[in-house]
Amino acid sequence: MSKKIIAILSIVSILAGATGCTNKATTTNDNTVVSDNIENVDTNIVLGDSISVEGSGVTVEGNIVTISSAGTYGISGTLDDGQIVVNAGDEDNVKLVLNGVNITYSNSAPIYVMNAKNAYIVLAEGSENVVTDGENYVFEDETTDEPNATIFSKDDLFISGTGKLTVNSNYNNAITSKDDLEIGEATIEITSVADGLRGKDSITITSGNININASGDGMKSNNSEDTEKGYVLIEGGTISITSGEDGIQAETSATITGGDLTINTGGGSENSSKSSSTWGSWGNPMDFGGSSTTTEDDTASAKGIKGNTAVKIDGGNINIDSSDDSIHSNGNVEINGGNINIASGDDGIHGDSTVDINNGEINITKSYEGIEAETININDGNIKVVASDDGINAAGGNDGSSVNGRPGQNNFASSSNGTINLNGGRIIVDASGDGIDSNGNIYMKDGVVIVNGPEDNGNGALDYDGNFEISGGLLIAAGGSGMAQSPSNSSTQNSVNLFTSVSANTLIHIEDESGNELITFAPSKTASSIVISSPDIKTGTTYKVYTGGESTGISTDGLYSDGSYSGGTEGDSFTVSSSVTTVGQSAGGVGGPSGGNQGGPGSGNQGGMPGQGSGIPTRP
Repeated sequence: MSKKIIAILSIVSILAGATGCTNKATTTNDNTVVSDNIENVDTNIVLGDSISVEGSGVTVEGNIVTISSAGTYGISGTLDDGQIVVNAGDEDNVKLVLNGVNITYSNSAPIYVMNAKNAYIVLAEGSENVVTDGENYVFEDETTDEPNATIFSKDDLFISGTGKLTVNSNYNNAITSKDDLEIGEATIEITSVADGLRGKDSITITSGNININASGDGMKSNNSEDTEKGYVLIEGGTISITSGEDGIQAETSATITGGDLTINTGGGSENSSKSSSTWGSWGNPMDFGGSSTTTEDDTASAKGIKGNTAVKIDGGNINIDSSDDSIHSNGNVEINGGNINIASGDDGIHGDSTVDINNGEINITKSYEGIEAETININDGNIKVVASDDGINAAGGNDGSSVNGRPGQNNFASSSNGTINLNGGRIIVDASGDGIDSNGNIYMKDGVVIVNGPEDNGNGALDYDGNFEISGGLLIAAGGSGMAQSPSNSSTQNSVNLFTSVSANTLIHIEDESGNELITFAPSKTASSIVISSPDIKTGTTYKVYTGGESTGISTDGLYSDGSYSGGTEGDSFTVSSSVTTVGQSAGGVGGPSGGNQGGPGSGNQGGMPGQGSGIPTRP
């Protein structure tokens, strides 16, 4: 029987055996029954200058209240420089119902679960509860450093109820469980000099309203000895995290299935951007001798969501503004749904091994590199990426930012095994570096991919070292011509690379000899190479190219539909005779291996037409 099921049965039995008035019970998403009625208790504890106890299982010594047996304990009142200690039997379930308490303790944890099978903190309906510790703890001897959190439990800890809990942590973490920590329904406000929530074995949040302001990590599960533990699971609730370091950190997996999450780490993406002038093009700061330097302050990890083994997102509304990677795994990232908005000072989404995107709305408004992994599989979803370097990058090896956590320190080793599979969805990339970059291969089978790449000639809208094979979908990749690459000749879907200079927001229109539109597109930046691949590019067909003019159609990401085009200037014509057709002349004609026709100087059109279009008649 699982620990969670045992916990459910235990608390149900507590409620069944409790005395007093009828209890108001609610059910959380995981069917854990909780109670928030202070009257349904075994023992009442009223805190104050003198502490009164009505019932059994409690001893009082000065300002220390010790609970020694199973049961439900209602607690109210104010305790100045005192402590609630739970020291029950190994099989005892102890439930604390907080109903308007204010507990401070200057030299240890105000609430300390020393021993129990499971501990429950229930916030009575409408109650306001405050727990505050001091800046310095006094431990029993030099062999122990526990308790070390404002609310500390050595055993499983469950927090629920419709009241409110405010935790002010001045020494270390705010709420810590050495086993599992689960929160449902509760409203919790945390201010912490270290971590906000710490569950060694796991953290599970099923619902509630949680606001964390932490100098360390917002949430952390750190069991590194058991591969089935050390996880964070968020199923619902409204969660706001402002943290100096990672927002959510899991030693194994971080999983989000629902909820509304707002995460700001390390001062946000703006903090990293402000440092970029010192770091130079997102690299390490340089001393006057030209060597790179780092300091202790530069090594803190400030990621939004981090799972060392995996990050999985199935749903929810997620907003991340992070100075480090927004979503990061030393293993795999899997996104199956949700609305995700990212502003990152480093990578938007990073997996050392694999990133799988199967669905979801993903909007990366700011990043150094947008999506990065050794293997990137995009099967569906609506994805927008803005990157100051590469938009989508398949490299390989370990990302040093998992430790160092600052742009330019990633040390992401290049690998020829890098692979990008574009199988569906709508992908829009705006990159100042390479738009789509693979140190290995790129395969496109379906979907819509629009790239507005670099304006300079030092990078390309497409960059790959192996092959880029297209068998389906629509690709438009606009950028500089100096490093421009076309898809591979081995592609089964035809492509064309137009080497022509077009200013930002100027239309490129291609139609066949009968006037049927192939494409009408306006790049968002100046471009001198525009790659187009479409199932509508037919072998043996002659096409005309126009620039400028206007369209009555609807523009979505620069791509026009359902309208008519007029007023443009006619340029080159070309006839498709192979899988890759090059039109015009490139500035540099640099292409990767197997890169099809790269359009070097003097290459002209590969479809049998003159190298440059003759005459510039205006399209009526």
